[in-house]
Amino acid sequence: MPFIRAAGEMKTKPTQHSVKELREIGIQPDILLCRCEQPLTSELREKIALFCNLPTEAVIDANDVGSIYEVPQIFHRGGLDSLVVRELGLEAGDPDLKAWDAFVSRVLNPTRHAVVGVVGKYTHVRDAYKSIIEAFVHAGAANNARVELRWIEGEELEQKPVAGLLNDLDGIVVPGGFGERGIEGKITAARFARERNIPYLGLCLGMQVATIEFARHVAGWAHANSSEFNPATPHKVIDLMSEQADMIEKGGTMRLGSYRCALKEGSLAARAYGKLEVEERHRHRYEFNNRFAAQLQSRGLVLSGKCVGRELVEIIELPDHPWFLAVQFHPELKSRPHAPHPLFKDFVRATLERRRARLGHDDYAPAAASGEGAVAADTALRVPREA
Repeated sequence: MPFIRAAGEMKTKPTQHSVKELREIGIQPDILLCRCEQPLTSELREKIALFCNLPTEAVIDANDVGSIYEVPQIFHRGGLDSLVVRELGLEAGDPDLKAWDAFVSRVLNPTRHAVVGVVGKYTHVRDAYKSIIEAFVHAGAANNARVELRWIEGEELEQKPVAGLLNDLDGIVVPGGFGERGIEGKITAARFARERNIPYLGLCLGMQVATIEFARHVAGWAHANSSEFNPATPHKVIDLMSEQADMIEKGGTMRLGSYRCALKEGSLAARAYGKLEVEERHRHRYEFNNRFAAQLQSRGLVLSGKCVGRELVEIIELPDHPWFLAVQFHPELKSRPHAPHPLFKDFVRATLERRRARLGHDDYAPAAASGEGAVAADTALRVPREA
């Protein structure tokens, strides 16, 4: 439903013609959801209904909203749920959106604010991290906070002063990915978080770069690396499993799907989850190399999660750090609005504590009106008006 600003009116002709085309091929809509910038007036709804051969109540607004999580509320107010139930001949009671309304209220009206840097390889393509973005919306709402995501390319940290990009962050995330580009920048981010006591969450590749960083700068193995990036390194702290060594087809070396993970009692991971065994989803190829486990543990690295029945390391953490945890799996894939993932939820809590300690108070800073900061912040919470 285009809104012609010069004329100050909304045009219904495109909708009428679309329905006309459908009817010509034998499809008669039962309900029309009209995407529009502003709510439809009763006159417009009646006009659309008349020319599309529908009852007026079946013409429903799908107007732009500040957050995608408002959409169920908009459709409920338009009566879509009742219409669907009636058209399908279903029996259902009155919908109860109290819990959903409370969640959306926390998303739209947070009282606290944290800035988290996402150091990745595909940050120019936000949809590559869509699950992570939404996991932070869920975790932020659970902490009554707005999480502003600041997008940082790994290559930037290889070319620019690190402190200028990372110093004012409340937390750092290194997400999953494949390939060597930007790896040294991600390792630098993990080191910065470890040395500056900034909360760190590593996801998949983020766990591997944290392991490499620890091996280099704490264990003293200057050339430690993953065999994915340097097959000749003397310290392959990340490597293919022995049974994968002769496999050529990459699909055969992937660890995919859900695996059980046993957590170390008293660990940060166990406290965040509130239990000692979890099940998480995987999509990766390289693993923590157990040949170096004892030496890395002797220097302070805690292996707090292992795959049940396979002794593969799933979680590492640092006990002398405010919050430093990295996982081989993808927890973002299991986050839900009413059930934020425990690791994201606890990580956000830690970022808020850091911000309060750094600034001396809890704050809420709205997104900037323009510029990259505004775009980064908006991505985590808002649906663009023109989308």
